[in-house]
Amino acid sequence: MTTSELSTALRIGPYPVDPAVVLAPMAGITNLAFRKLCREFGSPTSIYVCEMITARAVVERNEKTLHMMSFDEDEHPRSMQLYGVDPATLGEAVRIIVGEGWADHIDLNLGCPVPKVTRLGGGAALPYKRALFARIVREMVAGAEAAGVPVTVKFRIGIDDDHLTYLDAGRIAEAEGAAAVALHARTAAQRYSGQADWSAIGRLKEAVTTIPVLGNGDIFSADDAVRMMDETGCDGVVVGRGCLGRPWLFAELQAALRGEPLPEPPNLGRVGEVLYRHGALLSEHDGEDKAMRDLRKHMAWYLMGFPVGANLRRSFATVSSLAQLEDLIGQLDPTAPFPRDAEGPRGRQGSPGKVALPHGWLDDPDDPAVPAGADLMHSGG
Repeated sequence: MTTSELSTALRIGPYPVDPAVVLAPMAGITNLAFRKLCREFGSPTSIYVCEMITARAVVERNEKTLHMMSFDEDEHPRSMQLYGVDPATLGEAVRIIVGEGWADHIDLNLGCPVPKVTRLGGGAALPYKRALFARIVREMVAGAEAAGVPVTVKFRIGIDDDHLTYLDAGRIAEAEGAAAVALHARTAAQRYSGQADWSAIGRLKEAVTTIPVLGNGDIFSADDAVRMMDETGCDGVVVGRGCLGRPWLFAELQAALRGEPLPEPPNLGRVGEVLYRHGALLSEHDGEDKAMRDLRKHMAWYLMGFPVGANLRRSFATVSSLAQLEDLIGQLDPTAPFPRDAEGPRGRQGSPGKVALPHGWLDDPDDPAVPAGADLMHSGG
């Protein structure tokens, strides 16, 4: 089967995903505004996942969390990623979400390597506890089933090289009724450093045979996505850091996976237009003051590799209004071509490090107990 045929073959529950591309949930990034921007470039039938939502906050109907769960009117399917450690809390959160009709697809976050998450037994630490992980997936699937809402699971290769969990995690998720699994082909100890081991995606695809397997890690260009699917046989790709400051990557991915010519990369004038659109959408969603503070972190990604002077870059990084943003964009050279070296890695990389875990976490992988205080966290990832 060719990649272009594969791109139309992915289904997550009742939803065809065409092309087979998923925008990864990224904390502080994949809010309503950024997802809308990505959808404007990409296909409305790809999947764009909202930033991570804490199950406990859903159960408590935390106001800030409910705002984070906003979706655009024409956004469908509405995809939400949940974080939690307690099967009862996650099950209850799913029942609330499907009961209120807030989401069409729910993903479970088992990929986050951030210490404040793994220290509580959450994120990338959790799949090591096989019995607990199985209970969580079972509870979530049971809570979502009646409404026909598919539950998917995203995880990493393991905690570190000595504690690999992905093959067990894939088989358990499949057995407990998950609609698909996605593998970020790094360990938690790697965080975002080094290279993703795509061969692990191929091994997971061989182990999980009845549901789709998606690959994630180091997709920085459309060519990377095609190569990952060809090399691993995965059913689709999950794109995270590669689209930071490059929402048009979704247009390139769509063309590549459908076997069509790639669109020309944008010059600096077009990048300025997209940047302004991003600011306007954020302002609409969050109010101008918060939107501009939020947009500042995107500036280096949008302007990466372009000939923009140091003073102008500093001004972009401290922008405080849409009017100022428009003025700064007007000072850019609109004819500057897209720099080829801007296609490489972007976003946080950091260094590998020891994974923070609850006391005694590695003693017994079949211990189903929920770690004390695990569900107290409201936000993170």
